[in-house]
Amino acid sequence: MGTLTRVDLAPYRDEHLAVDFEHRAVTLDSRPVELTRKEYALLALLVSNASEIVPRHALLLDVWGYGDGIRTRTLDVHVRRVRKKLGGYAERYIETIFGIGYRFQPYRAARPRQSAEGPVAGVA
Repeated sequence: MGTLTRVDLAPYRDEHLAVDFEHRAVTLDSRPVELTRKEYALLALLVSNASEIVPRHALLLDVWGYGDGIRTRTLDVHVRRVRKKLGGYAERYIETIFGIGYRFQPYRAARPRQSAEGPVAGVA
């Protein structure tokens, strides 16, 4: 996992969410998302490691500087706040991996199911 001070990451963009690492800016459906420094650091770390499970201890160390053995609910509180700011997309983006950590899942619009013969009847 890289450090959050890196600005050489390409911006993340999908249908709804954009994260500009260089300018530390986040937009959701083209509207700015107001995040605290810690909320941004948490989201940026998860996004920069998209599709990978980021362990709790790594998040606590990288975002807060907490070493192993620290028991705190700080991470969970901040994840809850970030999810609230992501609104209806929150559960699609930030997945809790129980007992391990969190994973950012890039947005993927639902696609119609298809059979070998073509689209499923009744599905546009």
